[in-house]
Amino acid sequence: MYFTDRGIEELEERRGTEHVPVSWLAERLRDFVDEHPDAESTVDSLATWLARLDDDAGDLGDEVSVTGDTNGG
Repeated sequence: MYFTDRGIEELEERRGTEHVPVSWLAERLRDFVDEHPDAESTVDSLATWLARLDDDAGDLGDEVSVTGDTNGG
């Protein structure tokens, strides 16, 4: 695990079983950028990457569903 993965690991541990609408996630990202304007470019890049993830699924060789399941289920 990379040092920067600690937040990701905490997110997965605390909220890994939750299902949230993308609109909720978008609002939380906006809130984060409001509090941390220096991170706007990074958050925007992440949001764009997530928005286009299905476009790249064919390039990955696996189907990626909305739930993140890479086994097509």
